[in-house]
Amino acid sequence: MNELRDSARQRLRDAIVDAARTQTVAVGWDAVRMGAVAAAAGVSRQTVYNEFGSKAGLADALARREVDRFVAAVRAALDEHGADVRAGAYAAISHTLTEAAGNPLIKAILTSARGGADELLPYLTTRSELVLAEASGALLDWARVQLSTAEPAALAFAADSIVRLVVSHIVLPQAPPDQTAARLADLALHLFLTATTPTT
Repeated sequence: MNELRDSARQRLRDAIVDAARTQTVAVGWDAVRMGAVAAAAGVSRQTVYNEFGSKAGLADALARREVDRFVAAVRAALDEHGADVRAGAYAAISHTLTEAAGNPLIKAILTSARGGADELLPYLTTRSELVLAEASGALLDWARVQLSTAEPAALAFAADSIVRLVVSHIVLPQAPPDQTAARLADLALHLFLTATTPTT
């Protein structure tokens, strides 16, 4: 019974966050109203407040879910290519660049840039370091499996550097995502392989 109740509540929360996300992308967070979110989700305004406490609580839930989905997709892109380090790096980088280009919330979370979903900035800024850490962690977890002989500190530095380079290309793109992803994947392969080379 408790599992059924928890599942129903999660579906309710998901529907509310879905409605909030749709409206945020359409009109910007500052213009989002709790009553409109409630109507779009098919619930009462009080239900939205009961679940999230305030508009700030809803913003936090929205940002958290975007981060979770993004990092899960990065992990899936990496895992899909197994031991092919360059292919895995390309898939993850390409996904990130494409997602940032088409998803204003993810771009704001990754860059904490002003503009776009600017009204969400106070909530997104607190997530930017988290998503960078989690994205680096996803890349590092995968690299540790594929490059088990690598020096741990060098591998961690490589993963962190790759993520930061990807973010820099989101902020200031220089080429189409596929071209940038190809070049960064080549660099990622070099950095990872360097981490497996013993230092003298």
